[in-house]
Amino acid sequence: MKTEQKIEPGTPANGGGCSIIVDTQGPYFVYGCTELKQEFIVPNAQGESWEYQEGVTFKVEHEPMALCRCGHSRSKPFCDGTHTSADWDPTLRADRAPLLEGAMTYQGTTLDLADNIRFCVHARFCMAKGSVWELIEHSEEKEAHDLSIRETFHCPSGRLKIKEKDKDVFLEPHFAPSLSLIEDPQKECSGPLWVKGGIPVEDCECNSFEIRNRVTLCRCGSSQNKPYCDGNHMQKGFQDDLPSLPAE
Repeated sequence: MKTEQKIEPGTPANGGGCSIIVDTQGPYFVYGCTELKQEFIVPNAQGESWEYQEGVTFKVEHEPMALCRCGHSRSKPFCDGTHTSADWDPTLRADRAPLLEGAMTYQGTTLDLADNIRFCVHARFCMAKGSVWELIEHSEEKEAHDLSIRETFHCPSGRLKIKEKDKDVFLEPHFAPSLSLIEDPQKECSGPLWVKGGIPVEDCECNSFEIRNRVTLCRCGSSQNKPYCDGNHMQKGFQDDLPSLPAE
């Protein structure tokens, strides 16, 4: 039975004509998008996750673009068919409930924070310059207010969402519909597929996942919340063997 399509608050609805179909036994099939790029998590001088830095851009002229989700392809980030013989569990275990339904709400002075820990990918931006959970308690102060927004906006999965209390509206960064491969050299691993800008994701039986502005999909094959990333790439030490950032 086809599931109803849900759209998270603050999310653009059209996805720029791009869409993703998750093969229940194999790769991600991407339609309407012929480009994806690496984005490296780059720390500041204090070693805190602070920025994303672009790496290599991949262009694919044919459609669909097939991206590996088992973690075993020899042609990463692309699928080479290895999923048919690899030892992995392709089961899509994530429920179809909206992210906010399973989120805890933390009350601040001028900002509230919604936090659904099931979507944590351990990118660590939320811990820079004081944790966002602490910062919102002082969000009447400009520095704490601005840092709270910055830290949540850098959360790639959208696990964290910030709300302005007086307007009762969730804030979201502006993203053009695009795909990125998150790389985490500080933790010596490769992270999820970052889906930005309201790109629809559904399985090959036309069952939709919630359309969100920020989504992270598993690339290592070991997430227990597939198709979403749950941070297991870090424990696994997953490497996609793609180019690293050049040394400065």
